[in-house]
Amino acid sequence: MGQQVARIAAGLAITLFFIAHAAHWFPTADGSLEPVSQFDNLIYDSRVRMTMRPGRDERMVILDIDEKSLGEIGRWPWSRRQMAELVDKLFERYGVGLVAFDVVWAEPDPSSGMAVLDELSRTQLKEVAAFRSAYEKLRPQLDYDARFAASFKGRPVVLGYYFNAEERAVRVNAIPPPVLPKGTFAGRKVAFPPWKGYTGNLPLYLANAAGAGHINPLVDQDGVLRRVPLLLEFEGQYYESFSLAIVRTLLGRVSGEPPRVEPDLPPQHADLERLYVGPLAIPVDRSAAALVPYRGHKYSFSYVSLADVMQDRVPVERLKGKIALVGASAPTLQDARATPVDADFPGVEIHASLVAGMLDGDLKHKPTYIVGFEVLVLAVAGIALALLVPRLSALWASVIAIAAAAALVAFNLMVWTHAGLVLPLAASILMIAAIYTMNMAYGYFVESRSKQQLAGRFGEYVPPELVRKMAQDPGRYSMAPKTAELSILFCDVRGFTGISETLKPEQLGEYINAYLSEMSTVIRVQYRGTLDKYIGDAIMAFWNAPVDDAQHARHAVLAALDMQRQCERLSARFMARGWPALTIGIGVNTGSVTVGNMGSMYRRAYTALGDPVNVAARLEGRTKSYGVGILVAEPTRRLVPDVVFREVDRVRLKGKEEAVTIYEPIGLASAVSEETREEIALWHASLRAYRLRDWDAAAADLVRLARAAPGCRLYGMAAANVEEKRHAVLPPDW
Repeated sequence: MGQQVARIAAGLAITLFFIAHAAHWFPTADGSLEPVSQFDNLIYDSRVRMTMRPGRDERMVILDIDEKSLGEIGRWPWSRRQMAELVDKLFERYGVGLVAFDVVWAEPDPSSGMAVLDELSRTQLKEVAAFRSAYEKLRPQLDYDARFAASFKGRPVVLGYYFNAEERAVRVNAIPPPVLPKGTFAGRKVAFPPWKGYTGNLPLYLANAAGAGHINPLVDQDGVLRRVPLLLEFEGQYYESFSLAIVRTLLGRVSGEPPRVEPDLPPQHADLERLYVGPLAIPVDRSAAALVPYRGHKYSFSYVSLADVMQDRVPVERLKGKIALVGASAPTLQDARATPVDADFPGVEIHASLVAGMLDGDLKHKPTYIVGFEVLVLAVAGIALALLVPRLSALWASVIAIAAAAALVAFNLMVWTHAGLVLPLAASILMIAAIYTMNMAYGYFVESRSKQQLAGRFGEYVPPELVRKMAQDPGRYSMAPKTAELSILFCDVRGFTGISETLKPEQLGEYINAYLSEMSTVIRVQYRGTLDKYIGDAIMAFWNAPVDDAQHARHAVLAALDMQRQCERLSARFMARGWPALTIGIGVNTGSVTVGNMGSMYRRAYTALGDPVNVAARLEGRTKSYGVGILVAEPTRRLVPDVVFREVDRVRLKGKEEAVTIYEPIGLASAVSEETREEIALWHASLRAYRLRDWDAAAADLVRLARAAPGCRLYGMAAANVEEKRHAVLPPDW
C-alpha cells in the first residue's frame, strides 16, 4: 500500500510539472521548458508535412534568379536598365497582375558610367560646350536608376526591405510609411522585438512603387522558420511584412486604394489575435506573427527562370494575370531557409505561401485560450493516470497509456484539420509517457555491482547502448592498456580565436557547447564511436575500442561526412542569430595504437596513444591549407570500398620520413552522381600529369575543373602549384 501511495504521489508530481510548463510558470524566458517546446515544434512540423495541400497555386509564379539566369545574364545584381526592361516586359508583353521584388535595391547602379561623365562635366570638360550639350541630351538615357524607378510608376510593384537588430545598425535609404501609428498597442500584451536600424530601397524607387514590406523572418530557437511577423515595431510605429504589402496591393486594385490594416485590438492586458485587411481576417500570435501555410516541399509553386523571361522564351499565357514574385533560388545568393518541410527552402517561396494563405483564409491559429485548454487536459489526464495506473497490471497499464495517447493525438489532428487550430501535444504525450515509465520502472533501479562499475568506467566515453551491451558480459571488457587497430578522428574549429574575440563570454559558451554537443551526438549516437576527449575546441574520438567494431574505418569516415553536414546546419543557426559562421576541419587515420586507461597517479583517462593518432591530428591541421573539410589517410581509405574518395596529395607529415597519400571523402558510392565522378576523374588526371611534369596538360585540366567548380579552393591551389613548378628547377627524383 505504501509503494502504491508513493507511485500516485510521483504521478501527481509529474502532472504538476507539465502543468507548470503549459501555464508558463517556470523561470525561463517564456516560462516554459525549451525541450518540451522543441518537441512541440517537431510535432508541429510533422503535422505540416502530413497535411500539405496538393497541387500548385496557379495565381502565382516565381520569377527565379537561378543558376541558369546567372550563367546567361551574368553576376547579380544586374543592370537597372535590364531590370527596367524586365518590368516593362512583364506588364506590357506578359500582362502580369503584380510584380513583387524579394530583393532590396539599396545601392545606385554605376554600370552606365554616368557618375564618371558627371565628374568630367564638372572638371576637365567643363568648358567644352559640345561635350556638355551632347551629354545633357544623353544623360536621361544613362540614368538607369531613374529608368528603373519610372518602370514602377502607376503599376502594382511591391518592394522588399529589412530591419536590423544589431547595436550598431545603420539606417540606409528609405522605408515606407508605417501602416499603424505609435501607441496602437499601448497597454496590451503584444510582444514586438526591438529593431535598431534598417536597409531600405533608394528613395526614388520607393516613391514610384505601389508598396513595400519588410522581409524579416521570425526564426525559432532550433533555426527553423515557422512564422513571419506581419507587423514589426520600429521607433513605436508599425510596419507591414512583404507578403502583407502584396496582399494589400492586390486588394487595392479592386477598391482603388490598398485597404487599411486594422488590428483586432484586445482588451487591456490581453493578447493580439487577428489583423483585419479589407475582407480578410488574418490570425496572428502575440508578436503579430502568422504561421506559414507551406503548400508542399520546395518548388511547390510554378518557377520560371528570369533568363527565359528576359529572352522571350516563356509563353504569354503562362504569366498573364499572375502575381509574379521575383526571388532567388541560386545557392550562391544564399536566400534559403530551414523550414518544417525542407532544410533549404527558397525564401521567396515562403512569401508566396503566406500570400496564398492570406488570400484563401488558410492560416493556422494558436489563440490565447489554448493555454487554459492545455492545462485542463493535462490536469484531467494526469490525475486519472496517476490514480489508475499504479493499481493495474503491466499489460492493462500499457493499454490505458496507449489509448490515452492515441485519443489525444486523434483529437489534436481533428482540430488541426477541421478548425485550423494548433493545439500543443508534446506536454500531454510526455506526461503520459513519464507516468507510465515511472510506474513500470519502479523497483528496477538497483543494478548488479559489475554493471554499475562498467557503466561508471565507460559511460563517459561510449554511447549508452554500447555500455548496455558491455554490461551483458562485463568480464570481456577491461580498461587495461592493450594494442589494437583503431580508426581515429580529430575535429577542430577553424578561426576559433577570431570567433572568441567576436562573442561575449556567455555567447561563446553557448556557441562552443552547441558545437561540441552536435558533433559528439554524431560520433556517439549515430556512429557509436568512443569520445576520447575535448581539447579546447578540438574533439578526439576513435572506433574499435572498447567494443569491437568490424567497420570502424567506415564508421569514422561516415561520421566525418555527417559532422560536416551537421556543421552547415549549425552554422546557419548561428548566423541567423548574428554569430560568426562555424567551419571545421577533420582528419581521420587508421592504425595500430595502444588504447586503455592511462595517466598519472592524480588523473587517468581511457585514451589512445601512437603514431596513427598523431597522423590523424596532423591531417586535421592540413585541411585548411587544401581548402577541404576532411582529410583521410591511405590506411583508412583501403578499408572503406563503398565510399568515393578524391586523392588530394602525397605529403611528408612532420615526424614521418615516407610520404603519405591523403584523400578527401566525397560520399557513399551509391549517392555520388555521375557528374561528380567525372569531376573526380578529371582531377586525378591532372594529378597524374602534374607528377609526370606535364604542366600544360595539368593546367588545362585544372582550368576545366575551375570552370565546373569556381568556388573550390583545392583547384585554385593546385593551379598555382603547377605554375610555380613549371618555372622551378626540380631534382631528377622529384
